[in-house]
Amino acid sequence: MKIICFGDSITRGVTCIRGRLRILKDNYPAALQSCFKHSSDTEIVNKGVFNDNSDLLVKRLQKDVIQEKPDAVLICIGGNDCNFKWDEVAKHPEEAHIPIVPPDRYIANLKHIVGEIKEKGITPILLTLPPLDPKRYYQSISARFGKSISHWIGLTGGIEHWHGNYNRRLKSLIQQLNVSSIDVRSAIKKAGDLKDLISDDGIHLTAKGYNVMGRKIFKELSAIQLPGRSLTHP
Repeated sequence: MKIICFGDSITRGVTCIRGRLRILKDNYPAALQSCFKHSSDTEIVNKGVFNDNSDLLVKRLQKDVIQEKPDAVLICIGGNDCNFKWDEVAKHPEEAHIPIVPPDRYIANLKHIVGEIKEKGITPILLTLPPLDPKRYYQSISARFGKSISHWIGLTGGIEHWHGNYNRRLKSLIQQLNVSSIDVRSAIKKAGDLKDLISDDGIHLTAKGYNVMGRKIFKELSAIQLPGRSLTHP
């Protein structure tokens, strides 16, 4: 069985240590692969790309997913879609700014991705957005772009508000399409202190956080019907 992990830097395994971004070998696809250590015919393929959003996933869907002919695809995207061009916000904090990928286009992109995958007989599985730590995320972006962004953030309802809004839209889409999904957001929130699970920048996970995510996915995969396959726990 071949499972592709399709997404952005969360899938790639990026973390932040003392202000510097690094790629961890202990990412969630690696944690998921380790759960299949007694199943030698299961291959987990990491197709995460740093700074990707749903627009970019649509562009590389054919090459990185369809042509790979997997049995299933884990789709984790949205954190960069709902982000903003912070340099522009800092320069013009009184003006209106839109997310990099507005919510309606984000949802349309996911519909397209799911539809294309299903048409090829591949099982799509949508993951909820991993949680962020709004305080540390704000501290991280204000350190880079200045505190003039704080006024604008306050007017828009706060970082957690718009991140949560995209996750709510995603959950509504999951119900609408009746597509398989795994709620990694709740699993990480329930796993312990977010300071241990989310890295210094407030959005990327730590090795411990990625492990929680990978093991949650493995646990839930056993309940998802994949064509001609059965999953058992190690």
